[in-house]
Amino acid sequence: MCEIEDMFDRYTRAMGWHANQGHELVTSGDWSPRVDISETDKEFVIKAEIPEVKKEDVKVSVDNGVLTIQGKRSQEKEEKGKQFHRVERYYGSFVRSFTLPDNVNETKIKATFKDGMLNLQMPKTAASKPKSIEVKVE
Repeated sequence: MCEIEDMFDRYTRAMGWHANQGHELVTSGDWSPRVDISETDKEFVIKAEIPEVKKEDVKVSVDNGVLTIQGKRSQEKEEKGKQFHRVERYYGSFVRSFTLPDNVNETKIKATFKDGMLNLQMPKTAASKPKSIEVKVE
């Protein structure tokens, strides 16, 4: 990573913003889950790591070509006789938004949630091949 990118990353973290690898700033809540994004010939896949979040506390939506994952992880309530010495995990709400490529079939996105992993499968639409049209010059 070049120095200017490193400086920008430090600045955005200091401001409480998050940048994805495409350097597109994303909206976030109190914390931001880590994601892996991959692509095959048939689909795009997003895997979001959201341990200790209940399925009913996760919402996935698509609006105007933007996929949004949002939810909330609640902090453990204090119990009598239990004292925390260190709390490093993030709690509260989260939001991650991604601009979808034009070739994603938004109506067929499938989401599954298991063992703290949210998996989103986004099928690609049939690729439109460029047409070659010969124009007769008169």
